[in-house]
Parts: sequence; structure tokens; C-alpha cells
Amino acid sequence: MQSRLELRNVSIAYGDRCIARGVSFSLEEGAIGCLLGPSGCGKTTLLRAIAGFEPVTSGQIRIRGQTASTPHGRVAPEDRSVGMVFQDFALFPHLSVADNIGFGLRHLRSRERRTRVRALLELIGLGHAAARYPHQLSGGMQQRVALARAMAPRPEVLLLDEPFSSMDSTLREQLAREVREVLRSEGMTAVLVTHDQLEAFAMADRIALLAEGVVQQCGSGFTLYHEPANRLVADFLGQGAFLPAEVVDALGVRTELGVVSGGRPHGLEPGRPAEVLIRPDDLVDDETSRFRASVVERAFRGAEYLYRFRLPSGNEVLCLLPSHHEYAPGDQVGLRLDARHLVAFATQTPAMVPTGS
Repeated sequence: MQSRLELRNVSIAYGDRCIARGVSFSLEEGAIGCLLGPSGCGKTTLLRAIAGFEPVTSGQIRIRGQTASTPHGRVAPEDRSVGMVFQDFALFPHLSVADNIGFGLRHLRSRERRTRVRALLELIGLGHAAARYPHQLSGGMQQRVALARAMAPRPEVLLLDEPFSSMDSTLREQLAREVREVLRSEGMTAVLVTHDQLEAFAMADRIALLAEGVVQQCGSGFTLYHEPANRLVADFLGQGAFLPAEVVDALGVRTELGVVSGGRPHGLEPGRPAEVLIRPDDLVDDETSRFRASVVERAFRGAEYLYRFRLPSGNEVLCLLPSHHEYAPGDQVGLRLDARHLVAFATQTPAMVPTGS
């Protein structure tokens, strides 16, 4: 299947300052992608380059097989069939919800325009609000109107620039799921830019994680979380702690908590020092375990507590436990490894791996 959007070895620089370097990323028709990373990693600049607002220094951007940008020139933004949803939504305050959505449909006959607007209003669940104005809507409703307006002309690619950034974390994740369903209903190809991993996981089929202007890893959210390509990816996604370890064989490493094994070769040489990532869900409390750790602190999260434990070696790990298992700081708790995915990287110094008691 031909890619609807393709970035081939794209670099962007302002004078001597390189913003993005050698970025390759592609999406098939109907797929939802995400450029994920911390502030200043180049993701918004790349989105603007896809839209045609920024030139590329090297490489090329292709939309539905047609070249849109090269160092030698670029197709104008208005000629790319690219829609964009901005951070602040940029709705027209003097236009009703229906008129905002229909703004980019002036080339259609009145009946066709009304039909398209009505269909989109129903799709976003705002059929009852067609005559309202933006200031009469909640932030989530405004976000859906901005999405519908960008989708109305059926662009080849829809770009979303941190569209949930002004909302609280719970609403962001909920809206990300809702937007995904709307895009799926329309078969729309889209690219989301965000620094929030939960938004990316909730919405995207394919994620490119950027750091320092370089794609560190590209794949599904599951792959990036459970099989990070390097320490940068592992540190950015999720919570966890690295423990010193020693490589046992092609599939396992030994830590002070015991042997951690995975279902795929880790590529490290047996006997060599390593660091293994222990995430909060890799540990369970087990009063029959001979391995004890002390509670340093805890954070209540409703159904769960997030505990920070200090191991006998002095190393610390995080652990999520049901909130009906309530331990106080200073308590000694039996812990057991229940890791299903091994994330380990080589270290340059000999590993000091204490033996569990």
C-alpha cells in the first residue's frame, strides 16, 4: 500500500542550528501517527514542515506519492490538501459552530455544504449545538469543533499540534480516545504532535519518539514501552528504575531481586555488566518472599498506591499495588519479580549485583 505521508531523511536547520536531523517516518492511508518528545526536540517544526510552513534543509516530504518539499522548493500550504488543528483551536468567535465547520467548504453548493456540516456535527456529537458560538462551549466541545472544521474539506493529511495541551490530564486522555474514533470514522490519515505519552498511546497507531532532533525509535506504543531501543526511550516512557545486573544468557540477566527473563534475545554478552529496567508493574507484594524491601514513600492513586521501596543494597524501585494493600513508610514488605518484558542495556563498568536474601 502506498504511503499517504512520507518523510524521507528530512533535516531542518536555522543557520547553524539543526532542529531535526535525518528524520524518516511514514503513514499508510487511514493511519494515525504521532511525533512524541520533550519540548525543543523538533516535533512541532517537523509538523510545520509537513504543512508547508517551514523549508527542509535535506531530504523530502511526500504526500500521497507526490513530492511536497525538498531543499529546492516546496508546494504552498494551501495547495497540499493538509488540514491543521492548532493548540488554541483558532475558532472564529463571530461564527456559529455550524459556520465554523463549514468555513472551508465555500467551494461546495449550499446543499452539499449543509449536508457535510450536518454529518460532521453528528459525528462529533454536537448536532444540538449548531447555532451556538465558541464562547458558549466547553474546552472539549471547542476542540471537537476545531477538529470537524479541519476535517470538513477531507484533506489528505490532518495535522494536530498539541490540541489537548490546555486541558487537564484526565480530559486529555479521554479526548484523545474520542478524537481517534472520529478520525477512524472518517478514514482520516493524521499526525499528532505531543509531549504527553498517554495521549500518544491513546490515539496513535505509530509513534516516532524524538530527542535532540533525531528519531530515537519508531513503532507502536506497545513496542516503544516494552522494547525501548535505548536509554533515552526507556527513560522518557513510563516510570521505572534501572538496577545493576549481570548477563546470564541470551534471554536473561541477574539482579538483586532475581533473574529477569524476556521472550527475545537482548544481544548482550553473558557475564558482562548490564542495567535492567524495573517498572512499577514488574513487582508484586508477596509475604512468602524472603526478599524484603522497606517503604520509603507512597502516593495514593485511587485503586492503587504507587510505592517507592528501598532495597537492601540501597537501590530504589517503584511498585504499583492495590490500595487495599496499605503499607506505611518504614514497613518491611516482601517483594517478588513478575516481569514479562526484559529491558536491559550494557554498562561500561563492572556490575555489583547483591545476592537476594
